[in-house]
Amino acid sequence: MRYARFSWCNAEGIVGGGVTYEDVISVENLLAAWSEFVRGKRSRADVQKFEIKLMDNLFDMYARLTDGSYQHGPYEAFVISDPKTRHIHKATVADRILHRALYRKLYPIFDRAFVADSFSCRVGKGTHRVLDRFRRMAWIVSRSHRRTAWVLKCDIKKFFASVDHGVLMEAFGRRIHDAYLLGLIEEIVGSFRTAPGKGLPLGNLTSQLFANVYLDALDKFVKHRLKIRHYIRYADDFVLLHYDRNILIAALDLIRAYLFDELKLDLHPEKVELRTIVSGVDFLGWVHFSDHRILRPATARRVRRALDTSPDCAALAAYDGLCVYGNAFWLQQEIEKTRSSAGVY
Repeated sequence: MRYARFSWCNAEGIVGGGVTYEDVISVENLLAAWSEFVRGKRSRADVQKFEIKLMDNLFDMYARLTDGSYQHGPYEAFVISDPKTRHIHKATVADRILHRALYRKLYPIFDRAFVADSFSCRVGKGTHRVLDRFRRMAWIVSRSHRRTAWVLKCDIKKFFASVDHGVLMEAFGRRIHDAYLLGLIEEIVGSFRTAPGKGLPLGNLTSQLFANVYLDALDKFVKHRLKIRHYIRYADDFVLLHYDRNILIAALDLIRAYLFDELKLDLHPEKVELRTIVSGVDFLGWVHFSDHRILRPATARRVRRALDTSPDCAALAAYDGLCVYGNAFWLQQEIEKTRSSAGVY
């Protein structure tokens, strides 16, 4: 097989138990991956073209995966603003189906090993869950708001562009024992780079899982070695809560060193903050206080600008959904006024 060239493979192929290469590339799994992938995408030209000869395309993919001749295709790059400018890279339909096939088999294995307070891109751990968890932790640390609760908020600098492929593959190698499967993962990881041996594409389904696998080491370092009980991570943003400011200051130095030495990452120098919950902590689009949270002012201004353009029903529903997570009464009133004036219900 072609994948024998990868450093993770040996002559025996399978070197342990767990999910196997055959589990991922089976026709049944590829068909299931297609069924999940195609939802909401049938109007797109590239998807329609693939679907015209669906079974031929899937069997061709299976054959190339079986004989080891599969190679990941190129990416289509484009830019979005949400509001921050992001560079998205979209793989071919065939590659995205394989991404989903791989994700379907790997996610259950890794998800159950992640710490409970890692929330990004995990089933049952959406934004509302992490916001409620943060509120609960602040309540516990402050003893029902009877003592000062300090919050250390950090952001990893250019995380997706900085992911080290070697470090990521080492993380997979500790849990996966099929050498050919590791070779396939390395083919996908190596299909994109921002620099030699660096980077994950924003746009791949697998990048969401890969990011959590990569940062799981950080989660366990903070929880198990630093013994910081109240810690939450959402993607590359994370917070630590404690009643002792000095403990958080010491933890920051250790975290910074661990990220640099072990994960080849840096903290964003302008996005590290140490504040009390009483003074307000900006986290995940909301400013959190002891007994309430308000929408981040920049987010509220963005919603108001969008309301001026007379958005459609779906957009208004999305804004309504955002407001329910905190104190946003006046913004909800403006949304309702826009809905009434536009006759959108």
